Amino acid sequence: MTMRQLSTVLAALYAGLIYLFIFLPVVVLVLFSFQDGTLPVPPLNGLTLRWYEAVFSDGKLMAALGNSLLVAVISSAVACILGFLAAYAFARYTLPASALLRGLIVAPMTVSTLIIGLGLLSMLNVTGMRLSLITVGIGHVVINLPLCFAIIYASMGGHQVNIERAARDLGAKDWQVMLLVTAPMLLPSILAAFFLSVTFSWDEFIVAFLLSRFDVTLPVEIWSMLRSGLDPRTNAIGSVVFLISVVFLILMELTVFRKTGKSS
Repeated sequence: MTMRQLSTVLAALYAGLIYLFIFLPVVVLVLFSFQDGTLPVPPLNGLTLRWYEAVFSDGKLMAALGNSLLVAVISSAVACILGFLAAYAFARYTLPASALLRGLIVAPMTVSTLIIGLGLLSMLNVTGMRLSLITVGIGHVVINLPLCFAIIYASMGGHQVNIERAARDLGAKDWQVMLLVTAPMLLPSILAAFFLSVTFSWDEFIVAFLLSRFDVTLPVEIWSMLRSGLDPRTNAIGSVVFLISVVFLILMELTVFRKTGKSS
């Protein structure tokens, strides 16, 4: 075996170990979600769908699942809109201390979500706002806005300026240029920011735990289930969450990367 072949084999082995390390817990989770036993631990004692039936017949779990989807989609949409507006302002206008302001926008990406959640909780207590799904959504906008801004701002190139200038020469107003020219050109980046935000919001726990009370998201509901010990339903609901995450990734592949490939 030559050195080149040996390098190829070692690289393939290394890649295989990485994928095994990443996906083995998911495989175990899905496998034991079908176990016909009261404890989701080895050995595997038969196969059953009763834990999935228990999950889908549990009103609290389904309500939490719906809350997670609602908060993820709405907060990600708001974060993308605000991120796009901020990116457009910094890329197309000369603002005082723009470098400092950009740094302040992306600063929450470097701060622990625990610190952000505690800060938001203190602020909400001062304002007297009741904890609800709205406050959870506000928290998710705060933690996802820097990501959306960074993705969209990085995709705003100089070639777009010429197209925007041409649109203005043809009589388009500034808001028309932004919505009808710039936004469509940045659509792949906007969609990428949206789907990534949905993914992060979907399984975020700390902020959702701190800023919710009665209407909780799915991670908080799963945590409350685990406090009483191992529950075979957690594997089933975890498998459902993984399936929904895969669906989001497939949608991202179909809507973002395919458009990016065609445009290139």
